[in-house]
Amino acid sequence: MTYRPKRLAEAIKKEVFDILKNDLRDPRIGFITITNVEVSTDLQHAKIFTSIYGSDQEQKKTMEILQKAQGYIRGEIGRRIRIRYTPEVTFKLDKSIAQGSKIISLMEKVKNEEGNQNE
Repeated sequence: MTYRPKRLAEAIKKEVFDILKNDLRDPRIGFITITNVEVSTDLQHAKIFTSIYGSDQEQKKTMEILQKAQGYIRGEIGRRIRIRYTPEVTFKLDKSIAQGSKIISLMEKVKNEEGNQNE
């Protein structure tokens, strides 16, 4: 595998973060983090994985806004990164951070229950 998709993925990650932070001023967008970007080997498609803090309903609403803003975000990426063809952009919800924090809280709960039983 070539190094170019990885370099492009990192550049897209940086630019999308900047676009979300500075350009999209929609108050309905919650606290969002770009966790990963995967670019296909032909550089035609980019999957942007996001972690969104909030309830399931807030996450769903934020994902809908991101889906509607895909064209604008793709256009901004094309203007900011000098490449021949700007990849098609899709957003995917990354639930790994939420699952990880849930596992940690369950482990803490078990640890606390064991401590109470030993007393």
